Amino acid sequence: MAKQWCVLRVASNREEQVRDALTRKIAIEGLEECISRVLVPTERRPGPRGRGATAGKTKKFVDRKLYPGYVFLEMELQDDGRVSEDAWFLIRETNGVGDFIGAGGKPSPMSPGDAEKMLMQVEKAQEGTTIEVEFAKGDGVKVKEGAFENFDGVVDEVLADKGLVRVIVTIFGRSTPVELEYWQIEKA
Repeated sequence: MAKQWCVLRVASNREEQVRDALTRKIAIEGLEECISRVLVPTERRPGPRGRGATAGKTKKFVDRKLYPGYVFLEMELQDDGRVSEDAWFLIRETNGVGDFIGAGGKPSPMSPGDAEKMLMQVEKAQEGTTIEVEFAKGDGVKVKEGAFENFDGVVDEVLADKGLVRVIVTIFGRSTPVELEYWQIEKA
């Protein structure tokens, strides 16, 4: 059976703890054949500007999760699409774990294209290169997460070095620029 990437919902801000616990449990139980990789995709970005940022100081960087609230597992699924019983109990008994993205107790594997895109982002982050933002000035977008969720807007500027996109949204009848993370928006 070929291994496939599945997405596991986890408690917010517990992604690394869940990844470490799963990796440890997989090794103890000898389930490396069933679950080969556990990933929390991150990217390295310049740290926030603020009171501590003064001229002459070295730039600080922070690691930001690309998919907050999710952990990715490369695993073997049974012929009917279910997770093996041993792996299922190991995953479910880990603190902070929610459920797989899928239906009827079966995880929905990621499409090969989506899995490849996610792995490429992980690779670029490890190399320290900035992730390419797939938006350009003038693109129509919809905000899918955050304070402006479900607002429509137009990309005004892509701030690739910060991983942000400035979007013009209409709030109370006025055009207002807001800076959003690139993962908070999608093309309209």
